[in-house]
Amino acid sequence: MSNPFADQIAQTMEAMRTQLAKAEEAQAELEKLTASVTSKDRLVTVKVGPQGQVLALTFHTTGYREKAPAELGALLTDVLNEARAKVGEQVAARIGEFEGVADSLRLSMTGGSELDDLLEPLWSMRPGYADEADRKKTRKQEEFGG
Repeated sequence: MSNPFADQIAQTMEAMRTQLAKAEEAQAELEKLTASVTSKDRLVTVKVGPQGQVLALTFHTTGYREKAPAELGALLTDVLNEARAKVGEQVAARIGEFEGVADSLRLSMTGGSELDDLLEPLWSMRPGYADEADRKKTRKQEEFGG
């Protein structure tokens, strides 16, 4: 005869292994992320890495020689900031895929059972619980198109 609690633990452990594999894959992808931006006048292209570090700075023409130092500095600053923002968006999107993982693991463990009902009064005392509950409800409605 199978123990239902042991089955829940086994399922949760499998879910955790799956999430760990996804997290390791995401980490490897994040380490390779880059973003490139070319200035509007096509004078320069900047390539940055996942932490915003400059990987390449390529001048396509010698037009930079004709620019005033302040103008060239502003151009480089704008292009660098835009590239950093692009890579930041990529990082945020990849990390956002893990939103709700803790909730799903908890539910897989409790099975949405009486334990959730039993702990509800304790959870409701936590600061910000009402806002969190509203966000979860909205997320579930969006998930199911309701």
